[in-house]
Amino acid sequence: MKTHMLAVSALLLAASAGFAHSARAQEKDYLSPLEADKIRDAPTPNDRIVLFLSFADDRLKKFQYELAHPSATRHSEILNALLNSYVGCVDDAADIVQLGREKQLNVSKGIDLMIAKTREFLVVLEQISTAGQEIDLYKDNLEDAIEGTRDALSDAQKAKKEVAPPPVRRKGGP
Repeated sequence: MKTHMLAVSALLLAASAGFAHSARAQEKDYLSPLEADKIRDAPTPNDRIVLFLSFADDRLKKFQYELAHPSATRHSEILNALLNSYVGCVDDAADIVQLGREKQLNVSKGIDLMIAKTREFLVVLEQISTAGQEIDLYKDNLEDAIEGTRDALSDAQKAKKEVAPPPVRRKGGP
């Protein structure tokens, strides 16, 4: 009886650990809990796109700050984590644009912001690529960031052509 109870306890413990791991895996590890709550609470896809792009902008600014003011410890790790986090935010914003297109939601404001912000981001990333300090520490992630940003810009430009503008109400009759 004791071995049966121990086996059941071990099975329950393993199952609960697996559940906890899968719940954590679903969370975006590059978002703070507050940021994840903001995304979850955003009422519209446009609002989520705005949030993800603002988080990406924040990561890119922190990356620039870390380049100018290197941390005494974990400098390389911080730089690479910020670039990875930046790319994750841009990718998630692009995914919301794509999902909005597929579901025929009005994401035109998000698309316009995506085009404007990714153009700004590309300028910064390309400047870092050509004149960045200690580029060997983060070169691969920088290349991924540039490629991901270009893809997001391209997808947003395609989406802009495909998404019909919202209807305009006209005053008076024809």
